[in-house]
Amino acid sequence: METKMTEPIFNKLANAGYTIRPANLDDIEGSVEMFNLCSKAMIGAPEFKVERYTKEWQTPNFDLQRDTRLIITPSGQIVGCIEVWDVLEPPVHPWIWGRVHPEWEGKGIGTAMMGWALERAREAIPRAPEGARVAARAGTVNTYSPAKELLQNLGMKTIRYGWDMLVDLNEEPRAPLWPDGISVRNIQHPEDTEAVYRAEDEAFQDHWGYVETPFEEGFKQWKHYVFEIRKPDPALWFLAMDGDEIAGMVSCRAESDDDPDKGWVSVLGVRRPWRRRGLGLALLRQVIGEFYRRGKPRVGLGVDSNNLAGATKLYEKAGMHVQREYVTYESELRTGEELQKE
Repeated sequence: METKMTEPIFNKLANAGYTIRPANLDDIEGSVEMFNLCSKAMIGAPEFKVERYTKEWQTPNFDLQRDTRLIITPSGQIVGCIEVWDVLEPPVHPWIWGRVHPEWEGKGIGTAMMGWALERAREAIPRAPEGARVAARAGTVNTYSPAKELLQNLGMKTIRYGWDMLVDLNEEPRAPLWPDGISVRNIQHPEDTEAVYRAEDEAFQDHWGYVETPFEEGFKQWKHYVFEIRKPDPALWFLAMDGDEIAGMVSCRAESDDDPDKGWVSVLGVRRPWRRRGLGLALLRQVIGEFYRRGKPRVGLGVDSNNLAGATKLYEKAGMHVQREYVTYESELRTGEELQKE
């Protein structure tokens, strides 16, 4: 059933025969097929799998009826999808994610979807603390001009760059050198789960984009994201222990979204009292060595290019280089005090 839209450009698409409606779980396969065509155009490889994306659409507090719109041709082909993510409290930075089939670009679909998404993002304003700044964000790979031009033409401002970094494992990597008093072990799930979440949350408090979230809500979202969507390999999830304290952690997946031959470091963090002692580098070398022993030819991770904790220099020290760059854009919805850590 077609959903009535107030935006004039949605009406134009509807008049041209397109159907505009919220997504449902029956749309997963068609959506993922379209997403992967977009990924091939953007980075040269598919990134999405039906099982994982089903879990994404089942994220707590994410409502397909409220938070998504699809654009569907008269023949039933999905050619556009837009999502607004404001599932965490406080929702001061709604994230807009969308894709337009490469063969349907330039027809106003992306502009219409973004217009809807920016209005939908405004629904987060009453849920934000009084006086807090609220800004919608979106991003794209920095080499993909159609998406960049779309966001810029909507008046969104560039605010940050991120990198995917990569190391090629052409020879046996250096072994980790652990600081005095530190032991390393794999995570024990579920016994360690809450302690790991608390340690990880603390480790990332001074990273760009961090906004403090109430424990119960943050823990619920983290568990779904980690154990239902990302599913790291427990044998590739290491905890650096100082006695009973988690000093640092690293969790990995056996392969990245875009390359089955690339191991992926999902999270690498060190709590502040244990920094500047080489622990982050030791954790990284631990997993690089593990991937090498598994026969992986390369390992990658994502990082904020302006990371204040010195992560980019640490990764370069481990032999990593920039593989691709992403750019984040922002549209301010309400002025006020910025709650995120800079």
